[in-house]
Amino acid sequence: MNVPLPDVPEVRVVGLPQLTTGFDLVERLDLAMHLKVHGPLEPMTGERLAELAETISLRGRGGAGFPFGKKLRAVAKASIRRGVRPVVVINGSEGEPACRKDTVLLNRAPHLILDGALLAAEALGARTLVVAVTRNSTEISVRAALAERGLSDRRGQQLRARVVRTPERMVSGEASSVIRAANGGPALPPGRRERAAETGVGGAPTLLSNAETYAQLAVAARIGPRRYGHTGLPNEPGTVLLTVSGAVARPMVVEVPTGVPLRYVLEMAGAPPLPQGVLTGGYHGNWIDAVSSHNAVVSRESLATVGGALGAGAILPIGPDTCPLGESLRIANWLAAETAGQCGPCKLGLPAAAGGLSDVLNGGGPAALEALREVTQAVKGRGACKHPDGSARFLLSTLSAFTDDLAAHVLDGGCGRETVGVLPLPAPGYQDLEESIPSGEKLAVDWTLCQGHGLCADLVPELVRLGADGYPALADAAVPVHLRGRAQRAVRRCPALALRIEQPPAEQRPALPAANRRALGSGRG
Repeated sequence: MNVPLPDVPEVRVVGLPQLTTGFDLVERLDLAMHLKVHGPLEPMTGERLAELAETISLRGRGGAGFPFGKKLRAVAKASIRRGVRPVVVINGSEGEPACRKDTVLLNRAPHLILDGALLAAEALGARTLVVAVTRNSTEISVRAALAERGLSDRRGQQLRARVVRTPERMVSGEASSVIRAANGGPALPPGRRERAAETGVGGAPTLLSNAETYAQLAVAARIGPRRYGHTGLPNEPGTVLLTVSGAVARPMVVEVPTGVPLRYVLEMAGAPPLPQGVLTGGYHGNWIDAVSSHNAVVSRESLATVGGALGAGAILPIGPDTCPLGESLRIANWLAAETAGQCGPCKLGLPAAAGGLSDVLNGGGPAALEALREVTQAVKGRGACKHPDGSARFLLSTLSAFTDDLAAHVLDGGCGRETVGVLPLPAPGYQDLEESIPSGEKLAVDWTLCQGHGLCADLVPELVRLGADGYPALADAAVPVHLRGRAQRAVRRCPALALRIEQPPAEQRPALPAANRRALGSGRG
C-alpha cells in the first residue's frame, strides 16, 4: 500500500494552541499576520534566556532531547573563551518519512521559528544564522520569511542569514551532517564526534537546535515561564507536536499539551481501537503494545516508563490485519539503504540485520533468530553517527514487542497475515536531483544464470549479501540514488550476466527535465 505523507498534512490541536495559533485563520502566517497573532518579541540577555529555557525544562524536540539551556550556556562559554562570535543553526532537516511536524511549522509558521533563533542569536552576539531544510516547500517558505524580515547573506549586514538544502535522508538531519552541509560539504556525518558548541559552522561555536525547539522558545519568551507552565505537566510543561500516521483514517500533525492520554490522540486520528502495536518516536524509536498505548500519556517520561520514546514526535499504530514483523522488515530495509556508507556497522551491519529479519520471516528458524540478535547487538555503539544505534533500537524493539508473531514465524513458518504496508515510506521516483532519494529501481537476479560468484555483494553490500549457500540475497528496497553508480557497476561486472536493474512502472516515474536526466544517468544496467 505505502501512502507517503504529504508535506503538510491536516493539523489539529487539543486544548488551546500555542505553536499553531493562527492556523485557523490563514494557511501561512506571513510577518504581518504573525505579529498580529503573536505580538512583538522583546530581546533578552543570554543569562535570562538560559534561565527561561531551564525554568520551562525546554529540551530539544528533534529526538535527542538535550536540555536547551545547557546547550546555550555551553555555546556562550566557548564563544567567550575563544573570542569568536558563534553561529546559530535551525535544523529543519526532516528526512524521516514518518515525521512532518517541523515541515508544518516551517511552511505555516516560519516566523515563530525565526523569532526563537533570532532571540538566541542576539543574546549570544551571533552574526550568522543558518536554516537547514530538506524540501522544496520548506525552502520556499523560509526564503520568503527571511525576505520579509530583510535578512539575507549579503556582506555588511549585522546578521547574515542563509538557507542550506540537505537531501531527504535519515542521516542528513543528524547535527554533524547539517554542520558539514553548512560548511559546503556533503550532508553526511564526518566520521568523528565533535561538539557543535565548541566547533561547528566555520569552526565557530554553534548553537544548533531543532525547528520546533526555537518555536517553543519564542512562545515561552512572549508569555513568560509562569503562564507557559500552566499548560501540560509540571515536570514537562508546554505542548508538543506529534505526527500521527500508520494505520489511521486521517494522518495528521497535532499539537497537544503534555499529559494528554495517548489513546485520545490515536482516537482523533482514527486508529484501530485495539492496535496491535504503536511505534513511538519514529523509525529510530520503540514499539509499545495496545495496553501500554492505552495507559501512557504524551510525555517523554511516561512513554519511557512503558518502553516507548517521544523522540521526534512520530506516532504510528498498526492494526491487527497486518504482519508486524513484515511491516518492520520494510522499515529495516529502508534504514539499511539509508546508510551513508562510511563505516562498517552502518554499511555492512544494517543490511545484514535487515537480511537477518528477512531470514526469520522466511522460515530460518531459531538459528536465524539468534543470528539476527547477534548482528543487531554488534551494530550498537560503533557507528560514526546515531543511525546504526537508532536502527538497532528499532529492530530489538520489534523482537521484544511481537513475541507471539516471532514465535509463529520461527516455529510454525508464519503468522498467516500479509504485510499491508501501513508504515509510510518515500514514494518511488526522482525529486529535484536529491542524491538520497530512492530511484524506484531495484536489483534483481536471474536465478537460471547466477553462479554465486559474489562480486555483487562486494560492490553493494548495502543491498546485496551472500546467503548461507553462497548465493546473493537482495534487500527488498529501492536502490537509493547515491548507490546507483555502484549498483550499475555490479550489474556490468557480473560474470554470469545474472544481475540486472529493474525499472519502476512508468506511472511511478515522474518526468524529469533533460538536465536532471543527464545528471542522474541513463539508468541502464
